[in-house]
Amino acid sequence: MTTRRDRAIGAGAQVATEVSINFGSALAGLVIPVVGAPVVVAARQIVMVCAVLPFYRPRRETFVWHRLWPALALGLVLAVMNVAFYEAVDLLGLGIAATIEFLGPFALALASSRRLLDVICAACAGGGVLLLTWTDGELSPLGIGFALLAAAAWAAYILLTRRVAIDLPGLEGISIAGLVSLALVLPYALVTIDWSALNWGVIGLLFAVGVLSSAFPYTVDTFILRRITPRLYAIITSCGPAIAAGFGVLVLGESFEPHQVVAIVIVCAAAAAAIATQRDVPKSDLERTANALT
Repeated sequence: MTTRRDRAIGAGAQVATEVSINFGSALAGLVIPVVGAPVVVAARQIVMVCAVLPFYRPRRETFVWHRLWPALALGLVLAVMNVAFYEAVDLLGLGIAATIEFLGPFALALASSRRLLDVICAACAGGGVLLLTWTDGELSPLGIGFALLAAAAWAAYILLTRRVAIDLPGLEGISIAGLVSLALVLPYALVTIDWSALNWGVIGLLFAVGVLSSAFPYTVDTFILRRITPRLYAIITSCGPAIAAGFGVLVLGESFEPHQVVAIVIVCAAAAAAIATQRDVPKSDLERTANALT
């Protein structure tokens, strides 16, 4: 059972991770055209593994399938989510890609809801995305496909990270997931990399992306999801598209048509309204009493 103080700390940490991830994504947008999305993802995973592996002390008796499969699945989801998202950023721009990707956690938050308000908010969010992608043919259909794939992977990431955070102690789960993700992405990166494009500036950007977008947020997520529910996680994440769009303008020099700005606001507002008005239903009188005390 978590206290109000735990939830406040978890929520504050989640806000920090949102800023970190989206700033890192903006820096990734600078380097993806130079080295490609797989190389950026591989660099992220290398930094994350180097950050968490020293704290992981595996024991042979713990290597059993029923215990480790969530962490292994999380590694696969991390690889798919990151490669798909960065390909979408390269083809669509950060603001648009991040807004479409947000449909994943939003759909997860509404999956078990039957309220009319949620139906209305979901329709508004869907309409916002349609408005966002409504152009005279300038947006890449492949980029939209990558963004939708990243959205589905993000929803799976939230579920698996919570399972891993609860079932595996410390950083064990994220360490295993990071190794799996790196093993999946690294061969592709080595095949596609242009070694002549590497210099100290590019390497520095890759390192910064790894710290901001992987090492910091993914390790903190295991801390966060032990203290807040996936619903509260999604409420805070609803600000993500707006933060991403802001960094897209400041770092990448992106510009948005007026209707695209309206679309991003609609998606964020619809998500925040739908998720914030939900109430967790206590399963028993004991849980009602515990909620009242905390």
